[in-house]
Amino acid sequence: MAFTRVNRIVLHHQVLGRADGPTLVFINSLGSDFRIWQEVVPDFADRFRVVLYDKRGHGLSDAPAAPYTIDDHTDDLIALLDHLKIDKAAFVGLSVGGMIAQRLAVRSPKRVQALALCCTAAKIGTPDLWAERIAGVENSGIEPLADNVLQRWFTPLFRETHPDEVAGWRNMLVRTPAHGYAGTCAAIRDADLRSDAGRIGVPTLCVAGDQDGSTPADVVKGTADLIPGAGFALIEGAGHIPCVEKPSVLSALINRHLQEAGLV
Repeated sequence: MAFTRVNRIVLHHQVLGRADGPTLVFINSLGSDFRIWQEVVPDFADRFRVVLYDKRGHGLSDAPAAPYTIDDHTDDLIALLDHLKIDKAAFVGLSVGGMIAQRLAVRSPKRVQALALCCTAAKIGTPDLWAERIAGVENSGIEPLADNVLQRWFTPLFRETHPDEVAGWRNMLVRTPAHGYAGTCAAIRDADLRSDAGRIGVPTLCVAGDQDGSTPADVVKGTADLIPGAGFALIEGAGHIPCVEKPSVLSALINRHLQEAGLV
């Protein structure tokens, strides 16, 4: 693991896997850090140079003053890639991480070889929804929201059968800096990438969980329909964080997509 100062903030990141392989970058969701990928990365580390990082306001990265924008997050990712001397890569983005990946594909198309967009969309939620979320966090922190968030993250079956894991992921969520969480909520609130979706010109797969309470399958499918040639896959028995709940299924979908894109 390493810490690098870019754009006047410190980003926590990790590079592992095959140093001479193609690069695969994972981008996290709101309220999470890169540990959410721990059951997925081993399926790729033997063939790829894997990059994990905590976006601003999350994990062990700096949490500058809010609000943030999707372009702030995208600027951070570009600066990290520059620091690591990565000219091109494939990207797997979950939720807001998928929005960052979409924005990167439009702003720096030569850097992007393929996209796997998980439980995300070109537009997520409404301004009123995010205003309410931001106000709640600013007034009372993340703790009062945590159980409702976990209901969207994980299916009832997973919450019932994996209570200790759910408790651990809850700890990760509530320990996210409140202003970092709220700042990224503002980034999602203000991001509408629908008009740019038609400009994404790389092989793209959009993946949804059939029980996702944050980005329902029809919303994810709607984004796939906006991106030329994008595929769509539905994971049964998954909520908003399939890399935790159904890691082997998600890995298989990503692997097949990267094979079809000529990267494996």
